[in-house]
Amino acid sequence: MCRQCDYVGLIEASGLSPLPNRVQVIAMIGNSSAPLSAQEIHDGLRINSSINRVTLYRILDLLVEYRLVERMSAGDRSYRYGLAENPNHPSHPHFYCTRCGRMECLEPRSLELNLAAVREALGSRIDRVEVRLDGICKTCLSGSNAERVR
Repeated sequence: MCRQCDYVGLIEASGLSPLPNRVQVIAMIGNSSAPLSAQEIHDGLRINSSINRVTLYRILDLLVEYRLVERMSAGDRSYRYGLAENPNHPSHPHFYCTRCGRMECLEPRSLELNLAAVREALGSRIDRVEVRLDGICKTCLSGSNAERVR
């Protein structure tokens, strides 16, 4: 969740116009505590907006193209969307629960990655890193779900 971000400013700094639907989409993503699916974004926006699915997907593609939003693969063959790295939002790994499908953000320092060593070993430029840990979340491991998880 990034409540310090100026979404209009981020959009303008990327060279895009801060159209109302773009601002609403990036704000919904940025104000969420976890990456969201397109369906979750659409459902959340329907309360205050008449944005349709086609427009939403076009905006998501544009925000990804301009590196304002990251499209992350989830273990359920779908994508989740989260804010891209910016001065108020550091890059961080994610955890995907294979039981309930929830994806959560992990602390940036919870999984250290030496990118300099990787770049040197590859001899390549790295533009983006996506780290996702898959497993079963503590909620699914506890209580009545514990018997079903093996």
